[in-house]
Amino acid sequence: MSLLGRLNDEMKQAMKSKEKEKLTVIRMLKAALQNEGIKAGGRDLTEEEELTVLSREVKQRKDSLHEFEKAGREDLVAKIQTELTYVNEYMPEQLSEEEVSSIVDAAIAETGASAKADMGKVMAALMPKVKGKADGSLVNRLVQQKLL
Repeated sequence: MSLLGRLNDEMKQAMKSKEKEKLTVIRMLKAALQNEGIKAGGRDLTEEEELTVLSREVKQRKDSLHEFEKAGREDLVAKIQTELTYVNEYMPEQLSEEEVSSIVDAAIAETGASAKADMGKVMAALMPKVKGKADGSLVNRLVQQKLL
């Protein structure tokens, strides 16, 4: 079942069980996916494109969470954390730091990188392998540590 189909089914369930927060998040995700489909010329999105949209939604919420925490807005922090848990339900299983580290090692060996100047090559080889499965800032930090 496509992600939009799954979202439609879960939207109906959220309506029946009167889960307002979940319903709001599902509607936001559906809108983001449909807008991306319109940008793509009205065709259905591939699984990778759907994952890109979901990753963007997670990143936006994490950025908002960070800003609200800095501002001391606990009411908004709780709301964003709830949204994040719902969005993460649709994301693939996240890789552990050890798994990401071994993938980074393999990408460094594959590209023959040896210095920080080679970071772009490593990231280009690495990101398709971990897209949606690992946080980009974690990947970036691990690559920088290994390319000292």
